Amino acid sequence: MSTGIEDPASASAPAPTSAPAPAPISDPTEPNPGVNPPPSIHAFLAHSPLDIPSLISHIRAHHAGALVLFAGTTRASAAEPVTSLHYTAYEALALRSMQAIAADVAATHGLTGVAIAHRLGAVPVGEESILVAVSAPHRAEAFRGAEAALEMCKARVEVWKEEVFEGGRTAWGVNTVDPAYTKTR
Repeated sequence: MSTGIEDPASASAPAPTSAPAPAPISDPTEPNPGVNPPPSIHAFLAHSPLDIPSLISHIRAHHAGALVLFAGTTRASAAEPVTSLHYTAYEALALRSMQAIAADVAATHGLTGVAIAHRLGAVPVGEESILVAVSAPHRAEAFRGAEAALEMCKARVEVWKEEVFEGGRTAWGVNTVDPAYTKTR
């Protein structure tokens, strides 16, 4: 057994002419050390409050140096007070769309993980209706990927929003893509 300390009895033995190269440091939990695995893709629909730590746990990776989370919340409107939003969906199609969006942005932006969760049913003011979490080797890719995933979800996912105002009036909302996003793309 080698302890890293030279044994005086072996001092007369010739020293090796070249030392073997050190083994690369790797994580034994990774299936192929040194090779980045395919991105982790997740999509969820929930009828209860969204769980941020759980969503982030799906995208953590040893080779990701950046995690970005966007949390879209129900906000009170100054013009007419909103009490809640009610979301409905064509669930099977919405999940397929969310998974396709996640895979697309992962490939486009070099992400290591994408997880998207959308809440259905009543979402009171101050609670999250959508979470987009991404991981990437570096922050720039993570920020760009998170924004792209959100904007694509707003434009393409089969989820519809009904706004409920104080006094009981309701109105179906239209998901709009941020004009600043479309101008820069």
